[in-house]
Formats: sequence, C-alpha cells, structure tokens
Amino acid sequence: MNKICTIEAPLQPVVGLSKMPSDVTIVVPCFNEEQRLSRTAFLRYLDTAPNVSFLFVNDGSRDGTLALLNALAAQAGGRVQVLNLPANRGKAEAVRQGLRAAAHDGADHIGYWDADLATPLDAIDDFIRVLDKFRATQVVFGARRQLLGHRIRRTPMRRAVSFVCAALARQAIRLPVGDTQCGAKLLRNTPNLRAAIATPFTAGWLFDVELFARLSANLPDRHRAFYEQPLMEWQEVAGSKVSAAAILRSGLHMLWLIVRMRLATRPTPQDMPAT
Repeated sequence: MNKICTIEAPLQPVVGLSKMPSDVTIVVPCFNEEQRLSRTAFLRYLDTAPNVSFLFVNDGSRDGTLALLNALAAQAGGRVQVLNLPANRGKAEAVRQGLRAAAHDGADHIGYWDADLATPLDAIDDFIRVLDKFRATQVVFGARRQLLGHRIRRTPMRRAVSFVCAALARQAIRLPVGDTQCGAKLLRNTPNLRAAIATPFTAGWLFDVELFARLSANLPDRHRAFYEQPLMEWQEVAGSKVSAAAILRSGLHMLWLIVRMRLATRPTPQDMPAT
C-alpha cells in the first residue's frame, strides 16, 4: 500500500526545548488563550502525574499567551516546555510541530490536548492505562458519547458537525470510528507515527482524520490499533476559533484526501485475481 505522506528533512533541534524527563508528553496548541487557559489546572495535574510533561505550542498569539506560558513553565520545575511559533500557522501545524518535537525528545507516548480543557486532564490517566494494557493499540482518542451517567455537554450544532466529520473519517480510514474531532489524543511514539507527522497536513481543521489515515495506511491490524475511549466528562467551552468557512474548506480537503486514498489503494492489473 502506498504511503500517504513523504519524509521531509530531519527535525532540527528547537531552541530552548530540553529533553523532558517523562514517559508521556502532551502537546497543547495555543492561539490567543490568555483568557481561557487555566495555569492552576495544569499545575495541579502535574502534582498527581509524575510521568507526564506538557509541551505548549504558542501559535503566533497576539495577546499575552506567550507570557502566560513562560510563567507556567517557570513554575513547573522543568515539566512544562514552550515552543514558540512567531507567526500563526493554524492548529494543525501547531500540533504537528509539537508532536515532532516531542517525538524527537523520545517520550514513549505523545499526544495532544485542547488548551481550554473541555476534556479534563485526568482523562490522560485513562488513556495511558489503555496503552499499557493493550500493546497492539497505537492511538487512544476521546469519544464524546452520550452514555447514561456521562457528563457530555455539546450544542446541537457541534453534534451535527461531529456527525459529518465521523462520516468522512469512516470513508477515509475505513474503520467504524464514532468521534475523531475531540481534542484529546494519545499515541505511541513509533516510526510509523514519526513518518505520519513528517509533512504538513492538508485537511485543515480535519487534520485528525488525515493523521489517522496516514497512520492506518501502514498498520497491519488497523482495528486493534485504534481505541475509542468514552469520556466521562466533556464540556463545550465558549470562544472556539473555528469558523463555518474553515469547516467547509476542511470538508472539501477531506473529500479530496479520500479520493487520493482510493486511487492509491486501487488494485493494479497485477493484483487482480486470475480468471
């Protein structure tokens, strides 16, 4: 099967980014998060999770986000690092740059989490337990399912958008995924992952689906590799920076990606069974 991505130039060391003494590194993309990011919540979680570190990616923020992140890093005793992108490059690229830096530093598991903490940080512990228990699992991702007793609060519009995204995802990776757009994911730091994040994403806001597609293209057992973790809590936070136009553009990019994948996996005459 043909690879969806190609390898770009080796990652250069990021200035000011030291190797993190942890098994798990969580990337947190930030763009103008000064009013939404809870420094206290991250510090409290670090006190309970000695094997976890955070890498915050400041994506060209125009408010006081960078100063806030630097202050958080100063309080965290080396377990918080800040990667500063001088110009805004979008969430997809901010996540990718953070994942590449974290993978290069050698953490066993790397992931990404939304800065607004719509998914509480203690869900990271649940994700880690899944990877520890199931060695075949390569990706754990949050699923915002309306199960009895779960505290999942989403607007009808967000549910509708999520439904469309999941439908596109099922076509792209040919797996019965239910929710790809929750901003909480944890992945094994493997050669396959490092290849999947080597080049920029093209699907914009739907980069999660593109990442899954790149990973699944080179996995021998895709069904066991992906694990949906139903979240106990998820709270929609006001201030989303995703516009309707961005969602539409991302959907068109994803349709084009699906076409490319279908062409890449189409059997050649040599693959067809003899008649």
